[in-house]
Amino acid sequence: MVVSPERIRSLHKYEKAILIALERQMKRYEWVPLESLEQATGLSESEVNYRLSRLIAWGMVRFNAVPYDGYALVFGGYDTLALTTLTRKGIISALGTKIGEGKESVVYDALGLGPVAIKFHRVGQRSFNTARINREYIPETGSCPWLLASRLSAEREYAALTLLHPKVSVPLPVGQNRNAVVMALIEGQSLGRCRLTDPAATLDEILGNVRAAYQAGVIHADLSEFNILMEDNKCVLIDWPQWMETSHQNAGTILERDIGNILAFFVRKYNLAYDPGEALRCVTG
Repeated sequence: MVVSPERIRSLHKYEKAILIALERQMKRYEWVPLESLEQATGLSESEVNYRLSRLIAWGMVRFNAVPYDGYALVFGGYDTLALTTLTRKGIISALGTKIGEGKESVVYDALGLGPVAIKFHRVGQRSFNTARINREYIPETGSCPWLLASRLSAEREYAALTLLHPKVSVPLPVGQNRNAVVMALIEGQSLGRCRLTDPAATLDEILGNVRAAYQAGVIHADLSEFNILMEDNKCVLIDWPQWMETSHQNAGTILERDIGNILAFFVRKYNLAYDPGEALRCVTG
């Protein structure tokens, strides 16, 4: 769960300094020694200990005693750093309630210049090894803790939205910091939860957007009825962190899988058959 806005607003400058120091030191350490935090912040041992105790109680930092006393950010702390920066930049002004949650993300509504959604990427919160295998942008070797993977995931999704909007029906990108992506709020349900009045027209619309993304050099790579929202009877394609370029060696296979997932859904729910070869030609032709 994201730390409450009230808690974030009450953070002391020393606590923010410790969170930032942990973020930086975790590029070197899995568990950051107390001495390193003292050196990085310029605070006394007693002050660092006091501030750490508060951050631990608020679910922003974790303590580990083996093989030495060390500290690490958890998602609550990383989310807090992202929210603090986005607020300072004027991208968001208020955080609302949770409106969605996936295996590796959680989404809240918020206010910026208008209604927005803020998506916190949390790669590896269930299995970091699985995340590393399934995502080529995470290095196979070297130090790559969850916070780096989550930041890379957010950066990739923001890059995709920036590249595709408005050519493709995707949420308008508003801002990004660390593991958080801010985008226009989409008011609608997922395709899987809707009852379409004209399924054939919606399928054509989806394939048209897949084609537009393909022409822009992008393949979603995780497309299904769960990653399509219906707003005012129009489809919006969401969740883009796993996208790949059309020049990728596996692009053809991944595109066929995306299209196959969508066609299978329409057969299953609406008994609407569409030739896979024709659908592929529609996208790539």
